[in-house]
Amino acid sequence: MAKLGFCFFFFFFLFFSNYHFIVVKAEPAASATNFIKASCRATRYPALCVQYLSIYATKIQQSQRQLAQTALSVSLSRARSATAFVAKMTRVSGIKPREYQAVKDCVDNMGDTVYQLSKSIKELGHMGRASGQDFTWHMSNVQTWVSAALTDENTCVDGFGGRAMNGNVKASIKNRVTRVAQLTSNALALVNRFAAKHRASESTKLP
Repeated sequence: MAKLGFCFFFFFFLFFSNYHFIVVKAEPAASATNFIKASCRATRYPALCVQYLSIYATKIQQSQRQLAQTALSVSLSRARSATAFVAKMTRVSGIKPREYQAVKDCVDNMGDTVYQLSKSIKELGHMGRASGQDFTWHMSNVQTWVSAALTDENTCVDGFGGRAMNGNVKASIKNRVTRVAQLTSNALALVNRFAAKHRASESTKLP
């Protein structure tokens, strides 16, 4: 009987310990996810923002900087993928001269997008604990480059206007590049949010 009681106590202790571990582990993840959802409300495409960033919740935690950094990295990854896809479209059989030129221009624009986003990520990563004018200078660079990337993406999409463009080529490119533009727009909003939060935090420390 004593042996049976010991086994019951052992299994109860084991179950409670595992349950406690799961709850403790789940709480930070849930907190990070809620942080991402709340932050994404500041973006133009909040549902898309949550969809692409929530999978990085454990990495982001509740860091405004890490959230902005991750959003930029996601945008860069999608931009690279879209650029490779658009480049393949220049080799589509039967493509017309006007279509070819639009695709070629889009490849150039997307190449610029990748370059601008790459610079932005590096700049944000190298900021360290910059503050005051130093922070403002670095952040201004990031905001300028992300804005330029978004302009390049929109320019690519605009190049496929008009009925003369092949429907399949235009639709396939526009869908991919538009998604990149939406992610970049969200990333820029989160960068701006990080900058505003940082400046507000610094202002409270002033005597």
